[in-house]
Amino acid sequence: MEKTKNKLTSFADHLDSEYGKRGTESREVYEQEFESFKLGAMLQELRKEKGMTQEQLAEKCGTTKTYISRIENNASDIRLSTLMRIIKVGLGGHLNLNVSL
Repeated sequence: MEKTKNKLTSFADHLDSEYGKRGTESREVYEQEFESFKLGAMLQELRKEKGMTQEQLAEKCGTTKTYISRIENNASDIRLSTLMRIIKVGLGGHLNLNVSL
């Protein structure tokens, strides 16, 4: 049996290989989808830290359980005004944004 060497690559190199360099269309699509995923995961984690169900959060901020579920599962775009309401009214927090160029 022939031994093969493990070839380790950095995550950045993996992304370049799988999705192209930053600035390419496929990489930009990946980056946007990943940011949406992170937002959904963050909202789900915050909701659970508050001990709330999706239904309770939805009721508190004036939306539906289905909409909260779609956001948490990365299946829906979210309006900034809705995100701000979920965080402020629903979770009692404040939204801070960063822009990188």
